[in-house]
Amino acid sequence: MHSVRKVTDDLYWVGANDHRLTLFENIHPIPQGVSYNAYLLKDEQTVLFDTVDWSACRQLLENLDYLLGDRQLDVLLINHMEPDHGASIEEILLRYPKCKVISTEKAFMFMRQFGFDIDEHELIEVSEGDTYCFGAHTVTFVSAPMVHWPEAMVTLDVTNGVLFSADAFGSFIALDGKLFNDEVNFDRDWLDEARRYYTNIVGKYGPQVQLLLGKAAAVLDKIKIICPLHGPVWHTELGYIIDKYQHWSTYTPEDSDGVMVVYASMYGNTESAAQALAAKLVERGVNNVRVYDVSNTHVSYLISETFRCSHIVLASVTYNLGIYPVIKNYLEDMKALNLQNRTFAIVENGSWACKSGDLMQKFLDEEMKNMTVLNERVSLSSALSSEKEAELDFMADAIADSVKSASET
Repeated sequence: MHSVRKVTDDLYWVGANDHRLTLFENIHPIPQGVSYNAYLLKDEQTVLFDTVDWSACRQLLENLDYLLGDRQLDVLLINHMEPDHGASIEEILLRYPKCKVISTEKAFMFMRQFGFDIDEHELIEVSEGDTYCFGAHTVTFVSAPMVHWPEAMVTLDVTNGVLFSADAFGSFIALDGKLFNDEVNFDRDWLDEARRYYTNIVGKYGPQVQLLLGKAAAVLDKIKIICPLHGPVWHTELGYIIDKYQHWSTYTPEDSDGVMVVYASMYGNTESAAQALAAKLVERGVNNVRVYDVSNTHVSYLISETFRCSHIVLASVTYNLGIYPVIKNYLEDMKALNLQNRTFAIVENGSWACKSGDLMQKFLDEEMKNMTVLNERVSLSSALSSEKEAELDFMADAIADSVKSASET
């Protein structure tokens, strides 16, 4: 059974929704599913913009059969070759043997690497600035290397202002019948998952995203609709999502008053200190506080929150004379995703040989960029004692002052 949505008079969403997949890229939980977006243009030539994951191929084919009827598919245009979008390429070419393929040199290389039999088809290699006419519609191509694969490009329909943005401006969460950004409450229901998608999938490549945003700025007056490969189509409030990408790609906190307290606690004592600190922060007027147990919070959620917040408290026990392993993994993910420009506070705990604080400070100072560590450290010996509560008060004061200063900047 087909399931399609009309984007414009002659452009259709022909993708699929996936609630069976539990881990995106076999690493990131997607409890609300994900969409694989593909788009069909019915012009003098029929054009399919990207395909879908292999698991959704049947749905794509049914959608194409319904919309094409007796017509053939003339052009397959591939913006991004990652398998959740490119896995169905060969099946499309088998069904439509006269179909031309438009893509980049590197994308054709990847198609061959994946074992796709493409060389019996007409292959049209395009580069930045090239144009192609399908009849009433003319498109131009913009290179987007490392957003987030090296072959990626985006395609702008200069006739109607539709930007096929590949993985840019995408989000986790299945569409489930909805398509457009104003058919959902994006700020309430989708923003966290859009941020988690960006920060974990694309986050490392902020400079490359900035380059793409710079190119987009030059033609922003021509962009009317953004069609990403995951998540809703943007046809209103384009500035909203572009502003989010501006923050994320420059590693600028969304919330200058945001504080996340991330704790690693083996027997509950470090957790008690983390909760006490959170309460003290709220008492000082810092209300945008969230507390996370690193042991039962997937790191993709922690990374997303770290991109959102300006201030992070690391509270870790000492484990085998080192940083608690899950906190260390969290730090390593921050480094891998190039996170920077944040303010940290450190709480350490150890019944003997308390080392985690010095090691976390060293990691932030030596392994990461533009990180500030407040001087007010709290060092616990097994549990938070009444004598140590004053140190927690000093830390709460320092964080509150820093948050106030950041908010006024």
